[in-house]
Amino acid sequence: MHENSHRGSRSNATWPPVTLLVLAICGITVISDGYDVVIYGAVIPSLLHEPGWGLSPAGAGLIGSFALVGMLIGATTVGTLTDRLGRRKMLICCLAWFSVMTGLCATATSPEVFGLFRFLAGLGLGGVLPTASALSGEYSHPKSRNLVFAILFSGFPVGGIIAALTGIFVIPRFGWQAMFLLGLLPLLLVVPLAFKLLPESISFLQAQGRHAEAARTADRWNITLDDERKAVPASEPGQSGTESDSMSPVRALFSRSYVVATLCFLLMTCLCLFMIYGFNTWLPEIMRRAGYSAGSSLGFLLVFNLGAVVGTLVISLAADRLGSKPIITTTFLVSSVAVILLSLRLPTTVLYAAVALGGVGAMGTQTFVLAYVSKHYPVRMGATALGWTLGFGRLGSMLAPPLLGLIIGAGLAFQWNFYALAVPGIIGALLIGLVPRTPEAEARAGHAGEGGAVRPLAEQT
Repeated sequence: MHENSHRGSRSNATWPPVTLLVLAICGITVISDGYDVVIYGAVIPSLLHEPGWGLSPAGAGLIGSFALVGMLIGATTVGTLTDRLGRRKMLICCLAWFSVMTGLCATATSPEVFGLFRFLAGLGLGGVLPTASALSGEYSHPKSRNLVFAILFSGFPVGGIIAALTGIFVIPRFGWQAMFLLGLLPLLLVVPLAFKLLPESISFLQAQGRHAEAARTADRWNITLDDERKAVPASEPGQSGTESDSMSPVRALFSRSYVVATLCFLLMTCLCLFMIYGFNTWLPEIMRRAGYSAGSSLGFLLVFNLGAVVGTLVISLAADRLGSKPIITTTFLVSSVAVILLSLRLPTTVLYAAVALGGVGAMGTQTFVLAYVSKHYPVRMGATALGWTLGFGRLGSMLAPPLLGLIIGAGLAFQWNFYALAVPGIIGALLIGLVPRTPEAEARAGHAGEGGAVRPLAEQT
């Protein structure tokens, strides 16, 4: 279900059963991803006191970066393989892989073995988001795609909240190992469900010449196959008339037709993840240094994630009507304004509101950027585009914790940490204006100039 997927379905529903099914399975997968990423922060205090390990705070920070490096490799590699091997297959493989590796962390007998399992888990974690995003976007209606992505990516902070609340109950009673054993639940519960019910991309099946399987999938989910083919002309070689049609997905990303947009998306995601990981890693400590109690500081972090979930869902309704560019510009600027407010001596209630806006601005922007990426490129290179975007963005997530740590260690006023988080939002708001229209949109504009007005598709805005 692509640009005109409502015409490719035998029903005109914006939320047909296949959309709900794919979103449910992919959403649970992203929640599992969020739990697995945030779980490490919950167990660090226990690991620092694990008998026989002798783990220092610097060593714990290094282990924390192992998963991020694995995620960078996984996002770029798996995202590319997905467009070659299939989205359903890769999503199930990634989910099973990181679930097993997370469970194995509970068996680690040394920091080195633990770090190895975290790195290996990161390989699967990095592949989950681009694959789940590509499949969810493909089976969503254009008029609701931003909302679909908002629901999907709200799973990440939800998973983080679950990890934090679970840690409060589980660690004192069962130890840190139990937190990682719970990471096996996706393997036991979600993988069988996905294996049985999750459909493969119809466009992928057609591109691989598996037309009988594509027909069976379309018939199962009440999709008219002929219209489905018409709905994605850019994914069929030679139809869009661009130079990227005959290239591999990776080469096409950096071809003349898409290189400017690709570079903008890579940088914007890097900036978004810098803000997200900067907030999630250092916000409690920064607020503690600003004079708040430990409980209040953790409360700010909880509000940040809750604000991200609620605000992103609300704003996504406007994004599907107004288009991606104005919404992304606004959320980038909101994040910067919110961070500036946090640097001021304001009433606590106002600061909580600013933190919630920061969650909307940082995580919301990331959601809408990825939704824009999924609509900007042809379907045949969608997972590759999302994988590279998220993979490059991991540089921002790896840079934020040590950079803010250096600012704190240098003894500068706590406000400088917020200034460092405000700058990326301003730069991102400028970058979104540089994203050009797609080659297909340019071609339609050319035809409109010759033969009359043509109404642009919503997802190209």
